[in-house]
Amino acid sequence: MSAPHPHVPLELPADDRVLSPRTGYTRAHWEAAADGLLKAAWRWATPGGALLDLPGRPSASGVRSDGLEGYARTFLAAAFRVAGAGGADPHGWIGRYADGLAAGTRTPGRDDAESWPLIRDHRVFGQPMVESASVAIGLRLTRPWLWDRLDPAVQDRTEEWLRGALRHTPAANNWYLFPYTVAGFLESVGRGDAETARARERARALMEVWYRGQGWYADGDGRAFDHYNGWALHLYPVLDAYLSGEAEPAALYGARLREHLESFGLLFGGDGAPVYFGRSLTYRFAAGAAVGLGAVTGDTPLTAGASRRVISGALRYFLDRGAAGTDGLLSLGWHGPHEATLQPYSGPSSPYWASKAFVSLLAPADHPLWTATEEAAPAEGPDRVLALPAPGLLVQSTRADGIVRLHNHGSDHLRPHEGELAAQDDPLYSRHAYSTVTGPTARANDADNHLAVVVDGLRSRRRAIRPLGAGGGDGWAWAASWHMPVFPHGASTEPGLRVESVTVVRGRYELRVHRVCCAPPGARVEETGWATGPESGLTSSLHGLHGWEERDEIRAPQGTAYTPWAVLPRLGADSDGTKVLVALASLTAEPDAAGLDTVVSAVRVDGDAVEVTWAEDAARTRIVFGPVTVSHG
Repeated sequence: MSAPHPHVPLELPADDRVLSPRTGYTRAHWEAAADGLLKAAWRWATPGGALLDLPGRPSASGVRSDGLEGYARTFLAAAFRVAGAGGADPHGWIGRYADGLAAGTRTPGRDDAESWPLIRDHRVFGQPMVESASVAIGLRLTRPWLWDRLDPAVQDRTEEWLRGALRHTPAANNWYLFPYTVAGFLESVGRGDAETARARERARALMEVWYRGQGWYADGDGRAFDHYNGWALHLYPVLDAYLSGEAEPAALYGARLREHLESFGLLFGGDGAPVYFGRSLTYRFAAGAAVGLGAVTGDTPLTAGASRRVISGALRYFLDRGAAGTDGLLSLGWHGPHEATLQPYSGPSSPYWASKAFVSLLAPADHPLWTATEEAAPAEGPDRVLALPAPGLLVQSTRADGIVRLHNHGSDHLRPHEGELAAQDDPLYSRHAYSTVTGPTARANDADNHLAVVVDGLRSRRRAIRPLGAGGGDGWAWAASWHMPVFPHGASTEPGLRVESVTVVRGRYELRVHRVCCAPPGARVEETGWATGPESGLTSSLHGLHGWEERDEIRAPQGTAYTPWAVLPRLGADSDGTKVLVALASLTAEPDAAGLDTVVSAVRVDGDAVEVTWAEDAARTRIVFGPVTVSHG
């Protein structure tokens, strides 16, 4: 064994730059990482092994639920590790989890040192329902070495505890896949019945409602499109079908996963980082779970070498940047601890949903995922732009610096029955753009990548996002949406006020066009660019092309997940009535990147039509509002 890598308190093998020229990681690194993370977590187990009470701030569900979370989520990593090795268990993980299972299910619901909390409705400390799915997967994967060797009384107790997931109400989103997964396990061990069948039928019916096309599911009835697509909405049904051997679900869900990876595979930067976008980002390298599962099942458009590049790149990205602290525990945050990354349901064991990435270990050692020479990730190829009308997203990657940018014109995480309240602004969804090298600024700081209408000194926020279309052609793409600006104090809205936004991308450039409709007298409009730190090596530029009157920079002292302190460019202009505004933005790590003042040679605005001529090739981009149409040539 070599010395630990910088910032990696885990013992990993020496890099293999022949088999894995880009990351150095092999299957042995994945096994060692799993073992190291498990070893660190098990230092905090209760005497009977039923709860892993990791140190840190408790979640909203309480300390006992957090302890179950520690058991269940680490069990996932152990199960993938042992099952992928054909039952080989050099560290004796299976025995520990068997003992913990017996202790936790002996008197569930009791307030003692070992008992697991009962599974209840999602509104009543429902987190144990989430963890039941991890327990079920762990038991299903390790059946020959754990479940089949349990005392029948422990099996019966475990079944009774798991059935709580079938008898209570999940949250109205990916949570329905938790009873689905529990039911799948019970059926696989001969304990299925009408109750398990109902749970599976209900989840499958909802999956059809939530499937929006292009391989993307909404996480519930609204428009939430984020990493939950990969580490939940695809992972649970595809893994279930793979383990059960059911041909019809395998074909249906496998085809959707394959299509999803056509776009999702592009959302990892050249440094391995996934796009920082959406909730639960403390799960970190779980973002690569769908890529690994696709390689295991064959439901992927990526080559084996490219798949390993993506998953190993993500794992190494976080380990090299201190995601596991000096104690070997995954911290609550992104690189290291970072409060703004978290949600109220995040507890000390929450980061161990990262264990889902170890699904890759289900590919045996002689599988092409591990034997093929590592290849470039999609973002390391030629510059790419990709419009996704179904989720309303626009992907932009540049080979020169390995940065991937995600322009958001369709994901807002608002459920249909919820109103638009500015006080509930969510920086993880509300911004116009996200990337693999920047994070959104915190709520208390000025918002990055945001178009704000300022009325009486109050800046509007963007909540519900209504897509207006997306498309593109060779080397360019666009997406559009509109939103109703809402305000945090006083009147929540202004009569008739509406903002329509179009983003057109080519190369590293972002053409940002907005039509602000029916702004009140005395209103002002501001647009911000990317938030970067002084030592990031990044250049964030924002250049007004039409309608903007001023430019300055503002500070975000709370920083982002990437920097403790950030600065962002800002444009401003007075705007009452209806006004069209045009700007050019760029985020780059190229050291000698030219400025934006010569990129566009001409801009013509005629009412609701905008025509921009690009200096490099005299190509013209034409945008017309009401309805939005975009052409380029």
